[in-house]
Amino acid sequence: MTAPEGPVVVIGAGPVGLAAAAHLAERGVDFLVLESGPGVAAAIEEWRHVKLFSPWRYDIDSAARRLLEQAGGWSEPDLGSLPTGGDLIDSYLEPLTKTPQLTDRIRYGADVVAITRAGYDRVRTDGREKVPFLIRLADGSELLASAVIDAAGTWRRPNVLGGSGIPARGEAVAADHIAHALPDVLGRDRERFAGRRTAVLGAGHSASTTLLELGELAGEVPGTEVLWVVRGTDQARTYGGGEADELPARGALGTRLKKLVRSGHVTLVSGFRTEELAPTADGRVELVSGDQRIVVDTVVNSTGFRPDHDMVAELRLDLDSIMGSTRALAPLIDPNRHSCGTVPPHGVDELTHPEPGYYAIGAKSYGRAPTFLLATGYEQARSIVAALAGDWEAARDVQLDLPETGVCSSNLAFPEDEATGGGCCGPAPQAEAITAPAGRGLATGISGGLLTVIDSSAPKQSGCCN
Repeated sequence: MTAPEGPVVVIGAGPVGLAAAAHLAERGVDFLVLESGPGVAAAIEEWRHVKLFSPWRYDIDSAARRLLEQAGGWSEPDLGSLPTGGDLIDSYLEPLTKTPQLTDRIRYGADVVAITRAGYDRVRTDGREKVPFLIRLADGSELLASAVIDAAGTWRRPNVLGGSGIPARGEAVAADHIAHALPDVLGRDRERFAGRRTAVLGAGHSASTTLLELGELAGEVPGTEVLWVVRGTDQARTYGGGEADELPARGALGTRLKKLVRSGHVTLVSGFRTEELAPTADGRVELVSGDQRIVVDTVVNSTGFRPDHDMVAELRLDLDSIMGSTRALAPLIDPNRHSCGTVPPHGVDELTHPEPGYYAIGAKSYGRAPTFLLATGYEQARSIVAALAGDWEAARDVQLDLPETGVCSSNLAFPEDEATGGGCCGPAPQAEAITAPAGRGLATGISGGLLTVIDSSAPKQSGCCN
């Protein structure tokens, strides 16, 4: 069979996209990277203030490391230290884009809006695998590709606030009152939150990061009010891996969150499924859930993300009906069964669609599962590039050494029930008002698509059920 002509096109110049580019360069495969933003890792640039909970040893791809070492002049970071998003860009990704193998292979401001087969819609079958992919950009220009590695991520597609999976009534009208996940509460965005009332919606790691920063701000600025709004009422899953966690920063999560739960600037509102958002006469916004009503100045949407499959609507994809990943990958990443540290090794076989030559990798490959880690994406990139180069033995030799964790995506609202011995796996205690302690010493973290909050000085907690 004659292979389509054109380079392999990588969508996204984030960590996983550039890892794919590095592996393509090492194997001598022609490639081009398209990045929608003005610079490398534009999504990470928006949360450069956030600290990862995985140390550098898990954040550098093997092929990328080799290119950096060959180029010379690169100083490897302390592999045991925790980088911020800014560190990841400045000390790793930016130097990687300047290596001879990558420097002329990245186009910025190249926003992909559609991918199809040249001359073929999704219905036409005969000969489609022999024609190249047609990629259309937002400026109307088009290019051809022999294969597509889609590492676009999910940052641009946050979940909606509506508690039923569709936008709440009035959500679009209230857009000016809604902030994206991970605002820089103590820096760039401080004025938006200082002395105002904020509701953080979501029960994952990005929500907890924002809550700790808002709690600190409330301790500094009188009149700052913080609400933590969650849908659940019966919380059996809790804080993190504790001493069983191979990432100490992530293991310390439970300690900091217990302190958050047990004293004063944040109020927990549980059992709240947002049905409506409505502007108020005084310039605020009201959230409605049945008989419950909350009035705030700003809503922080920390409800997670979902992939954009619209731009590949004319490709033949085999998507799991729940996760939105490939059907083969879905049971391996199901957050009801797996934490990010217990995801089994997977590569090209699990990521293959009925459309030959198209692969989604990185956070996008996980669909709506919040258990992605950078190390997972790097192994995906290595396996798929090996397959595209015809090295199927290497492609199928997938190996993944992930740090174990008790929980990677947890509801963080309740402490262990020490009095009854229930612990993290027993019956959930009743909801209570919570507060973030005033003062400095907070550290926040993100790894891949997952965010957490840590206090590096806090003692580790005991292991927790998944």
